[in-house]
Amino acid sequence: MAAGSSKRSTEAAIRQSPPLDFSNIPNDCWVKDKTILITGGASGFGAAFLKRWAIAGANVVIGDINVQAGDQLVRSLRKETANPNLHFVHCDVTDWQSQVNFFKEAVKLSPHGGIDTVVANAGIASGKGVPLERPKDLDAANPPPPDLATLNVNLTGAVYTTHLALYWLQRNPGSAPANPKCDPTKTRRDRHLLLIGSLAGFLPLPGGTLYGASKHAVVGLFRSLRGTSFSNGVRTNLICPYFTHTALTNAGTRAILAGSVLSTVDSVVEAATRCTADLRVVGRAISVGPKLKVVEDGDGEWSLAEDSNAAGVDKDLWEVYPHDYENNDQFQRMMIGIYNRATEKRGWVGWAVDMAGAIIYGLRVWWKS
Repeated sequence: MAAGSSKRSTEAAIRQSPPLDFSNIPNDCWVKDKTILITGGASGFGAAFLKRWAIAGANVVIGDINVQAGDQLVRSLRKETANPNLHFVHCDVTDWQSQVNFFKEAVKLSPHGGIDTVVANAGIASGKGVPLERPKDLDAANPPPPDLATLNVNLTGAVYTTHLALYWLQRNPGSAPANPKCDPTKTRRDRHLLLIGSLAGFLPLPGGTLYGASKHAVVGLFRSLRGTSFSNGVRTNLICPYFTHTALTNAGTRAILAGSVLSTVDSVVEAATRCTADLRVVGRAISVGPKLKVVEDGDGEWSLAEDSNAAGVDKDLWEVYPHDYENNDQFQRMMIGIYNRATEKRGWVGWAVDMAGAIIYGLRVWWKS
């Protein structure tokens, strides 16, 4: 059997959809009446997902450890969107029983008694204890262990969410099993798990070892599930944002990133909406980067357009093929080359503007504390 036909056979066996066409924009109304569960939904990406999908008419239940922020956000968006089917439930993703209760409550709150999409979004950038890279006092009688909060939230929490999602999604009444050949205008509800990774799941992140390790693990989770979750009728997708300013980005990180090009929350929401709204997107991973004008050469390699007036296309969404190591390595070289060149073009002026913003942000946080 030829290699090409073997590949197509594998894709068909695991119900994987064809490569994504980012020029084809999904309709937001396709999320209307879906019940969507989001962990870590009180701020950052989760809050942005909630707002976009609430406007589109989805039933959204968010979970978070920040009760005040989550409750206020939901109350505000109910008034703003006139959508009564928005709910907050306390959830600590590192606590198994807390997640169990969260899923059960979401099913009770769902108008149709089921869950259509689960977004494993909860995450932190780092803990507050002893960093892995800074061991100290290990010759003491009772040396302190490294702070594993990042792994507990980003990995253990995501695994708990995934385990519960695979149970509840296949018990979603009136839903259709995942099918990349379906017509989303006719099949409105299915079973979808969306994992939130990071480009740190593909690239090394010096100084952020545990964060990088946790996100590499999420990519591994996706790579395994994309070929097996169809047996539960579930489609699994992954989005991997580049550096983005959210509540996770503290003043120190903002200072380190000063002068760099960054992705935006809007771009991350666009990628998540594409996966959630379009039922035909099955087993795909999307990298979300800064929106930059890029040009493609005759060999299919992309590079940054040096002149803003030059021909090219504005791109912020790229498809990643983590099952193919060769393509993955090519992708890394191409993307980092583009981002580094864009950072060089911003120069010292861009660095100074961002550094000032980082200092002001840190002072505001200090003043409020």
